[in-house]
Amino acid sequence: MSESSTIFALSSGSGMAGIAVIRLSGKAAFATVTSLTGVLPAPRKAVRRTFRHPDTREALDDGLLVTFPGPHSFTGEDVAEFHLHGSLAVVRAMLDVLSGMAGLRLAEPGEFTKRAFRNDRMDLVAAEGVGDLIRARTERQRKQALHHALGGASQVIEGWRRDLIATLGRVEAAVDFADEADVAQATVEDVRRRLDDLISRMRTALAEADRAASLRDGLKVVLAGSPNVGKSSLLNRLAQREAAIVSAIPGTTRDVIEVTMEFSGVPVILTDTAGLRPETEDEIERIGMDRTSRELASADIVVWISAPEDRSGPPAELDSETLWIENKSDLAGNSPEGTGAQYRISAKTGEGMAGFFAALEERVLRMAAHAESAVLIRSRHKQISSSCVENLLRASAQSADHLELMAESLRAAAYDMGRLTGRIDVEDILDSIFRDFCIGK
Repeated sequence: MSESSTIFALSSGSGMAGIAVIRLSGKAAFATVTSLTGVLPAPRKAVRRTFRHPDTREALDDGLLVTFPGPHSFTGEDVAEFHLHGSLAVVRAMLDVLSGMAGLRLAEPGEFTKRAFRNDRMDLVAAEGVGDLIRARTERQRKQALHHALGGASQVIEGWRRDLIATLGRVEAAVDFADEADVAQATVEDVRRRLDDLISRMRTALAEADRAASLRDGLKVVLAGSPNVGKSSLLNRLAQREAAIVSAIPGTTRDVIEVTMEFSGVPVILTDTAGLRPETEDEIERIGMDRTSRELASADIVVWISAPEDRSGPPAELDSETLWIENKSDLAGNSPEGTGAQYRISAKTGEGMAGFFAALEERVLRMAAHAESAVLIRSRHKQISSSCVENLLRASAQSADHLELMAESLRAAAYDMGRLTGRIDVEDILDSIFRDFCIGK
């Protein structure tokens, strides 16, 4: 699609509502306003107007009009917003009229934000933050997304870029004096000090990346244990609904069952899994156990559940944070002796659940701590930043005899930094980022 065309879309939610907002962006935006209202209002001032069909002059609706001249608008282009009554009929009539006007077309998903990026109104990290803000479900997700959308993460990355460019300039200036040993050696020593500081800051951000990604995507809590220890009952108790089938027959759960919850603003994906035992002749149960193993490998927190009839503890190879609980404390003769469980509960009666839930919530909050202000929150961020650090380390390892190689590694690191903010060579990733936006954003 041509980016010279003027685009329009419903930017508010679809369906019946009190107010609907239709947004236009492009060279023909203000001419369109004049065609529909007859008068172009003062910039950034909401005025009441009757919107009329450009050919028949039939009244379409009575509402508010706001204009934002470029380049000081969201997209960097001339932008207009029609604030209409939110009925389906009004919205449909306005969209039909706009569709029939020359030079206008319906926007693609995320195209308004994509144009803002193209016109240097925001970088790619901020644009991704806008997308996350649209999809935020919890308070902490909102804070994290807003931090990125408002440029908080971009400011940190820009600081890295400035330091890197200054360091690269120092090396390139010294290349002309490479034959002078004192100059070359002094340059290397200075550059290494600068790179040590930059690498340290970037590694700190990388260390927070996984935790931040868990806040963005949802912390994964996996319920696991032997068959018939009450995993599904515990899932239902935590979810406060019948999310999983509960039966006294071992092996009832064959597939992975997920329930999305919120722990003090942190999204949590609570996962019920098939019971694990040394061997089974049931092929379907074996498939379920294989899936359980995969879920355990990707878990942020594992809740291992045992019961009086099977007090086996969590496997030694688990590398996730683990909470071991013993279920069925309501059964007569149930004794905690001989078990290493940290909590004894009854998913049936609720006994002991308060203490266990508090411990689980504490771990969730600790894992998500400070993730709202993290710089790197996507796998793309982590991969590119890791590549950048590798290039910085490669540069730092060069001797005074190889200033050209040091400069080349620094240029590669700068290229990585450009890919992170989206200023160079990003055509292959733009569509994958913006396609998940809603049409009017």
